[in-house]
Amino acid sequence: MKAAVFEKFQGPITIQNVTDPTPKNHGVVIKVKATGICRSDWHGWMGHDQDIVLPHVPGHELAGTIQAIGKNVQNFKIGDCVTVPFVCGCGTCYQCNSGNHQVCDHQSQPGFTHWGSFAEYVSLDFADTNLVKIPEGISFVTAATLGCRFITSYRAVVSQAKVTGGQYVVVHGCGGVGLSAIMIANAIGAQVIAVDINDKTLDFAKEMGAFATVNATNNLDVVEEIKHLTDGGAHVSLDALGSQTTCFNSISNLRKRGKHIQIGLMTGNHQHPKVPMDLILANELEIIGSHGMQAHKYPEMLDMIKSGKLHPEKLIEKTISLSDATKALPNMNTFENKGVLVIDSFDD
Repeated sequence: MKAAVFEKFQGPITIQNVTDPTPKNHGVVIKVKATGICRSDWHGWMGHDQDIVLPHVPGHELAGTIQAIGKNVQNFKIGDCVTVPFVCGCGTCYQCNSGNHQVCDHQSQPGFTHWGSFAEYVSLDFADTNLVKIPEGISFVTAATLGCRFITSYRAVVSQAKVTGGQYVVVHGCGGVGLSAIMIANAIGAQVIAVDINDKTLDFAKEMGAFATVNATNNLDVVEEIKHLTDGGAHVSLDALGSQTTCFNSISNLRKRGKHIQIGLMTGNHQHPKVPMDLILANELEIIGSHGMQAHKYPEMLDMIKSGKLHPEKLIEKTISLSDATKALPNMNTFENKGVLVIDSFDD
């Protein structure tokens, strides 16, 4: 099969012919129809993920059809149209048995713990636990955008923050995960403020449902500006970028008993950020992480998509080929794209 491969971190990504995968007894092989390009893939290419073994094929947001199936798989068949959350649970550990597959003790992640979906085929483990059937009316390209950024934001807003209508919600960083959070919070009825450093991205954030925007480059005091816009502070604030500055600001712009949700990856020099612990204690702030979403939670999100309350397809900027992705992935940290890029051509 054709696959996009890098053989050293931060090195060139090339299209190579590699051996087709085979399914484990509990797994499947997916013929990839579409796969998103996510900043998490960039982190992997940079060498920020210790699970990656070189040479490596990135890609973790995917949708496709089942090409081959293991003998122990019960709930799926060859030809089924499926997607998968980027965190795949084992189905048997304490966390999985409690319904929290997104923090499985033995989790696997395509594109990180094993070769991913920047390829014609990808293997996935524990299919009965992790696969999600794609409903009619949702395209492969749209389904591919759900597996990381969208589900991470959905669970962060709905399950972790428990956002309700009328609340002020601030989103720091308007990449794919931030824009998803804006759309979802707006659909619930929240008043959303977007923070970024790019005016074009902030304009797009307004299209996704933000009622106000703050350009962090032009504002000397982002926290005070947000407190002004929210009559004293946000009920919920999300760091959707993952930097020391956005994390600090997100916590600092909360009102008393507000919630900070960390969904942007903290890597490199940003792994252990300074936080305003005095405010956390005095104002009884909550600091909450959010790491993907379980497959069994997909139906409620898919229902909102089918009913027209959510429109993840609006986040897509354009579709590209697998060969285009070899250039697009290393440029993810330049933030040139205001929307999501999806690979939907593997033949060139």
